[in-house]
Amino acid sequence: MNVPREGLIAVLDVGSSKVACFIARIDGAGTIDVLGLGHRVCHGVRAGAVVDIADAERAIRAAVQQAETLAGETIDQVTVSLSAGKLDSQVIEMEVDISGHRVEEADITRVLNEARSGIDPGDRIVVHAYPACYSIDGSYGVKAPVGLFGEKLAVTMHVVTAAAGPVRNLESAIQRAHLSVSRFVASPYASGLATLVEDERELGAAVVDMGAGSTQIAVFAAGAMVHVDVLPVGAGHITQDIARGLMTPVDHAERLKTYYGSVMASATDDREMIDVPQLGEYERDEEDGSNVFPRSVLTGIIRPRVEETLELVRDRLAASGFGGADAQRVVLTGGGAQMPGLRDLAQKILEKNVRIGRPRSMAGLADATAGPAFATCAGLLLYERHAPFEAMDQRIADTSRVPQGPIARVGRWLRENF
Repeated sequence: MNVPREGLIAVLDVGSSKVACFIARIDGAGTIDVLGLGHRVCHGVRAGAVVDIADAERAIRAAVQQAETLAGETIDQVTVSLSAGKLDSQVIEMEVDISGHRVEEADITRVLNEARSGIDPGDRIVVHAYPACYSIDGSYGVKAPVGLFGEKLAVTMHVVTAAAGPVRNLESAIQRAHLSVSRFVASPYASGLATLVEDERELGAAVVDMGAGSTQIAVFAAGAMVHVDVLPVGAGHITQDIARGLMTPVDHAERLKTYYGSVMASATDDREMIDVPQLGEYERDEEDGSNVFPRSVLTGIIRPRVEETLELVRDRLAASGFGGADAQRVVLTGGGAQMPGLRDLAQKILEKNVRIGRPRSMAGLADATAGPAFATCAGLLLYERHAPFEAMDQRIADTSRVPQGPIARVGRWLRENF
């Protein structure tokens, strides 16, 4: 059961290339009004994990201060996206006997308590634990079982866990900026809330968030997220490939990717020439400090990396169970999804219907921050607005556990529902 929230909220997305903070107010009707936002380049995070806590702290502090100045408000706690710690999905199924009587709230509490008692993640941290769906006498897809009759009531609970170390490091960097973490939300979950329409969440769709340091996957079905996965490859690896291939500084490689990059070749690529500053020479302002390459060389560097990433996504989706004839919708989002030609290439490799996902419009959200690169932040606001039911606290102090047995295999559940 969702609990509507209102008041001032703040969310923080700590990524491998930037830190973004949104401050918003939610009124009694659930309308979100973005009051202030800030974002800063961050070099202290890699693949979502903190690798330089001082640099991460500076970026967090600067982004939050910018958002506070624009909002005219001061915050002390934030809801934070999480992509580090090798996010992992498990599914728990628990059944209780209701002896043919009508399902009451007490029965819901009992089956949830049974499922919760079985959670045992070992040395990992529970990030999410919520009922994906209920079933009565083997009939799946029940969302509101109260009032229905049956012999057996079962719940399918989706549990997302993360390695403890990276989560604690991220919380430590945030605390050093004099903020507390109200909760962690899996980044692909937030991106899905921001970019999927209701029918996509109901009928089944996969969100692929192509960030700088990682590519995150979330599968939705029957209105809930039912699987999450993270690949340790992202748009930042394309930048590194360009820097190595053209022997140019990383910041110039990023600029080349942004202004000239594409995954699809065009008829003019061989004729269009690009000036590329060379390592160690451009700073001395020498006449031969740059080389000239046809744009086709840049495309030839970008495309193989993108193809490799999409092939990994395809394989992970198939392994999760989201690979059948009924699972035909993929939404690409994140900063890496803005590259020209990506949608057509993704449709070819994934063999699914693909669209580019942008966050839903919100009052006060500027056009510059309304694109795919800020989908996670927008999704965090939507998560806070709906305050989804979680079976247990997801803070770092949580010592709950998730089972590793066969019943926890998410693939079977997905195959039964797609």
